[in-house]
Amino acid sequence: MKDIFEKIQVNLGPLGQHSKQAHGYFTFPKLEGEIANRMQFRGKEVLQWSLNNYLGLANHPEIRKVDAEASKDWGLGYPMGARMMSGNTKYHEEFEAQLAEFEQKEDAILLNFGYQGMVSAIDSLVDRNDVIVYDAESHACIIDGVRLHQGKRFVFQHNDIESLEKQLERAARIVEVTNGGILVITEGVFGMSGNQGKLKEIIALKDKVPFRLFVDDAHGFGTMGATGMGTGEAQGVQDGIDIYFGTFAKAMASIGGFIASDEYVINYLRYNMRSQIFAKSLPLPLVIGGMKRLEMLRTKPELREKLWTIVNALQSGLKDAGFNIGTTNTQVTPVILQGDVNEATNLVMDLRENYGLFCSIVIYPVVPKGIIMLRLIPTAMHTLEDVKYTVDTFSKIREKLKNGEYATGEFAKVQ
Repeated sequence: MKDIFEKIQVNLGPLGQHSKQAHGYFTFPKLEGEIANRMQFRGKEVLQWSLNNYLGLANHPEIRKVDAEASKDWGLGYPMGARMMSGNTKYHEEFEAQLAEFEQKEDAILLNFGYQGMVSAIDSLVDRNDVIVYDAESHACIIDGVRLHQGKRFVFQHNDIESLEKQLERAARIVEVTNGGILVITEGVFGMSGNQGKLKEIIALKDKVPFRLFVDDAHGFGTMGATGMGTGEAQGVQDGIDIYFGTFAKAMASIGGFIASDEYVINYLRYNMRSQIFAKSLPLPLVIGGMKRLEMLRTKPELREKLWTIVNALQSGLKDAGFNIGTTNTQVTPVILQGDVNEATNLVMDLRENYGLFCSIVIYPVVPKGIIMLRLIPTAMHTLEDVKYTVDTFSKIREKLKNGEYATGEFAKVQ
């Protein structure tokens, strides 16, 4: 018999195996100072494109004022306990009603953490007789929720409606025997590629095979659609989304999330979601601060307009400069280059140390071997000058990459 700790000393996992070299720089970096377009990294000012503060609410003075007052009035402890037992307040219920109205659904439930809530919601909605069909590029929280499912599950190729239809046919044959149902799960905005889930086409398939649609719209809530309602609004199919998930960690720049649906569905989740029944309620300052954020999201469209001004300038600038930004049709902006891991390392170090530009890097196994993806997250905090500097800088590093400078050079020393 082995000590269970022996294996983790030898196998640190696909990410952990690089921890000694990467920790503090490529992984777990510290961006310090006020949340803004320019922050501090390792003692130097950098132009950052890595924070999902889409509307710039994180440090908005009105938000900071409400957050501070709510913390002073209530502290971070209240209410104590889970919602079902002792952690409910009129403010929680009011926030849920506001979210439901905004999403044009009958009811909503607050989640103390979005990731945890998504996992738990999937687990509670299906049993072993049901079948889950989900997009291949679904977020990790969806994958983890699907893994808990004790029945059949099928994956369809990303945004491939023909593939989805085939998996639905397989699912339909199974539920005819088990007398179960089908749950289709996809995203409104895919956070890596930036493309939208094909919600309109997916919903149209309900005429062929009955199913319920669960949409994770973490990146779409607050950014997509005429009012910021989300990707369902943007595509004109909000009514066809049976279960809508949004997070407060992106456009709202906070913590937590929510699910909106029919009243009876939300009532079921309130009494069956283990992550909410057995975990502490969302602290009141986050609830009161969340309502203020929702109010600003609804009443200050200029914040969303500023975001899209930056998005359009950045993406058009990159495309005009000949960059491949994939299939994005949202604010998430990937820049796809060719190179190996060593080149990717040197390229990012050059960007951060010599050009003062901080963005996230994605390499194999998240993307195929030979691909370097730099992911930019535009926000309402950024300026057109930031955009110009970034496009110019990317043009310079692309030339260096093409000339082989990143294959051999050392551009900075990581301590």
